[in-house]
Amino acid sequence: MEVFLQLTLSGLSNGMVYALVAVGFVIIYKASDVINFAQGEFLTFGAYLSFAFLVQFGLPWSLGVLATMIVAGLIGLLVERLVLRPLIGEPVISMIMATIGLSSVLKALVNGIWGPRPRAFPAFLPSGEVEVFGAIVGADRLVTIGVAFTLLLLLTLFFRYTRDGIAMRAIADDQQAALSMGISIRRVLAVAWAMAAISASVGGIMLANIVGVGQEISVVGLKVFPVVILGGLDSIPGAIIGGAIIGLLEAYTGGYVGHGLNLIVPYIVLILVLMVRPYGLFGKEIIERV
Repeated sequence: MEVFLQLTLSGLSNGMVYALVAVGFVIIYKASDVINFAQGEFLTFGAYLSFAFLVQFGLPWSLGVLATMIVAGLIGLLVERLVLRPLIGEPVISMIMATIGLSSVLKALVNGIWGPRPRAFPAFLPSGEVEVFGAIVGADRLVTIGVAFTLLLLLTLFFRYTRDGIAMRAIADDQQAALSMGISIRRVLAVAWAMAAISASVGGIMLANIVGVGQEISVVGLKVFPVVILGGLDSIPGAIIGGAIIGLLEAYTGGYVGHGLNLIVPYIVLILVLMVRPYGLFGKEIIERV
């Protein structure tokens, strides 16, 4: 029972980080029907930015995290303005290819500024151990679950009740109708990219606190594809549940089966979901008449 609880809490902490990155996919997809293949690099860039503010500049952790989120948001706005805005009205595949190129650019920037060597990250989350029903788990795992879930809940409320959130949902349903109602698509897209970059940077900070800073954490961006496909590309609650499911499956497979199968379980789930329910558990099924 203790092992099961340890694996559950470990899987949930990883799953909530996956969900934070997946929310970036969902936000951009809801606003523009574009899948952002650079979301994993936003995660890595956020982790390195926090390392720079906390270690190289010596800021207190609260200011360092805040500065990371601000800079990440500005980078998201810059990317939207310089890379994506000129492609408005072009085929969606053009914007998708632009995000693939953006992924390479961000990876090169990280390598050019900080180099390929992994860095030790100053742990600012509680580093002790906590006993939960007889299982010993790291306090940082519990804090990660709580912080990530709180942020995800706030994002869900943002989309449901705020003006910008409703505007994003309107644009996702019908851009022409949204324009006729006076909604600025350019402004909404800028907000979407800023939010996607910020959510990924927060995920990068929490992941770096657990495993350290290195370019290999961008691999999490690939693991997020099964999360968004499972939950649904246009559903934030789906991203939360999908992240939890994928994180738990990884943890249980690694703990009980081993042999590296936990590395491929997310992609097995991806294939199965695409075969059985391609719109995901909570995705909106779109039927087009020809």
